[in-house]
Amino acid sequence: MLKIKVCGMTDPGNIQQIAALMPDFMGFIFYSHSKRYVGNSPPESLWNDIPPGIIKTGVFVNTQPSEIIDTMKRYKLDMAQLHGNEPVSECERLKNNNVALSKAFGIDNNFDFSVLRDYSDVCDYFLFDTGTTAHGGSGKKFDWRKIYEYKNEKQFFLSGGIGPEDISIIKNMRHEYLFAVDINSRFEISPGLKDIDKVKEFIEELRR
Repeated sequence: MLKIKVCGMTDPGNIQQIAALMPDFMGFIFYSHSKRYVGNSPPESLWNDIPPGIIKTGVFVNTQPSEIIDTMKRYKLDMAQLHGNEPVSECERLKNNNVALSKAFGIDNNFDFSVLRDYSDVCDYFLFDTGTTAHGGSGKKFDWRKIYEYKNEKQFFLSGGIGPEDISIIKNMRHEYLFAVDINSRFEISPGLKDIDKVKEFIEELRR
């Protein structure tokens, strides 16, 4: 069964409501240029009521490894998602500091999956998003047929413009390394504020 990540959470009450739906992952964006930025020094209470079964994921864009490590420890996050142009060496440094890691890649029709090979040993997962200059949250899809060119054995998250109407397509995807779907902007009332009913229906249908 596919795992589910709800990303771009910022509102305390909304976070509690989403957590009650028990997605497998919840994502919090530590990138100041994002519309869903949690802020420079978010209150630790933002995460207090998230059940331990949900993997709290910090999303970072071209952030120094030392800062990522400090943020992970301070907020007791479970996994880091790197959504920028981070080199293999930075992923390796995080891995050596026991940081669980997902590395995102922007996909377009010309993307060459061979570039992922060097990252395989230093990442726990890959994430495939639509290639844009905004580093995610665009609400746009890439051509999902492209994932069938991916032959690496590292499991991956599918992201980029997933909406409620995509549930049947996703349920019928047959890729042995598709691990999870990452939903965000197409389930929002406003940036950072999720539509609880839409998320609930999507999660229930995906798990049915």
